[in-house]
Amino acid sequence: MQTLRDLLDAAAAGVFPPADGGTTVLPQPSPRDAGVLSFTAHSVVFTDEDPQWVRAALRGTDCDPLAAPLHPRFLTALLDRTGRRAETVDAVLVAGPLPGEPVPALREIEDAGHPRIRYARERRDAVRAWTADGGVLVLGRGVAGRLEVSVEVDAGARHRGLGRLLAAAARQLVSEPLWAQVAPGNARSLRAFQAAGYRVVGAELLLQRKMPVCPSE
Repeated sequence: MQTLRDLLDAAAAGVFPPADGGTTVLPQPSPRDAGVLSFTAHSVVFTDEDPQWVRAALRGTDCDPLAAPLHPRFLTALLDRTGRRAETVDAVLVAGPLPGEPVPALREIEDAGHPRIRYARERRDAVRAWTADGGVLVLGRGVAGRLEVSVEVDAGARHRGLGRLLAAAARQLVSEPLWAQVAPGNARSLRAFQAAGYRVVGAELLLQRKMPVCPSE
């Protein structure tokens, strides 16, 4: 049986579900992670709820099947059913590892009080963080054990390309595909990740078991 991790590994290699307008329902990869992942003309709902209930709820949106998995009616029904809280719908990007030494130079830290690190530890396992002059880079194991990255640039260091450099440096710290989730409205961050070689592969909404702790802007 295909797992969510199988599907993610295939997507990282450029192999996607068929663009047939369908929806695949898969078990949650862990008690923490449930949600919806949308590719081109195919979506994946990963939840431990009854697949028959999921499909009935999708039909109940009474809208285009392509839009149903991320339609507010379905998401509201899923949240009510699971008792979870919704994150934002994020663009999902992926990139492969890069050779060489990270630029700028990075220093690994263990500052659990940093908002970005605290935020990551709410959602990921094995979190590690590095700082550079004016920014921070965080890696951790997220959905289905995939390796995820987030970066944050200090207000005084913005508009200098540091976000792009940190996103690229993250690829030099790893030996496997690296995933990023970026709010679509955060155009600056999207541009930085794309300039660093990450490609958009879909959209994702995660369902949290408790109120999220958001990083400060």
